[in-house]
Amino acid sequence: MFQLGKTLVSEEIIKNDFVCNLSACKGACCIDGEAGAPVEPEEVPILEKIYSKVKPFLRKEGIESIEKQGTYIQTENGELETPLIDGADCAYVIFDEKGTALCGIEEAYNAGEIDWKKPVSCHLYPVRVDEYTAFSAVNYHRWQICDDACSLGKELQVPIYQFVKEGLIRKFGADWYRELEETAKAIRK
Repeated sequence: MFQLGKTLVSEEIIKNDFVCNLSACKGACCIDGEAGAPVEPEEVPILEKIYSKVKPFLRKEGIESIEKQGTYIQTENGELETPLIDGADCAYVIFDEKGTALCGIEEAYNAGEIDWKKPVSCHLYPVRVDEYTAFSAVNYHRWQICDDACSLGKELQVPIYQFVKEGLIRKFGADWYRELEETAKAIRK
């Protein structure tokens, strides 16, 4: 771990490679697991505001789940997440003609209907950020369903921090990312 401003960063995001391989995993991270995607408090009003424009991109099951549970949920632990369909798929998940899971929010963004890409936690994946009172912990979330992404990243020689560059800049800013790049140069030598 090393410190950048008010963040503690795991060296794993520099030392490990990663490039999503949707043709292999079919977007399993959006349909597997026990919880929805983490949502930050400032994202709650955004989800509520954009829902009417995202809704036409969603599946019937997703719409039903959102309209029953809300555009986000709060867990027993007080954490905010996207709602799930019957405890499985994220309610915002859609599928392409090959059966690959995609984000309905991101599809609305790509179509120019909204100007917000998706929750930052999704944008950062496989990086997870845990917020504490005095700092944020920036870690690599290792998950077996992403083994093909690790192999592709290694083949293409793309470290995790470069793969999620846009998400890291969105979360922490361009100056923070430049500092991360400088640190990465020293670590990867």
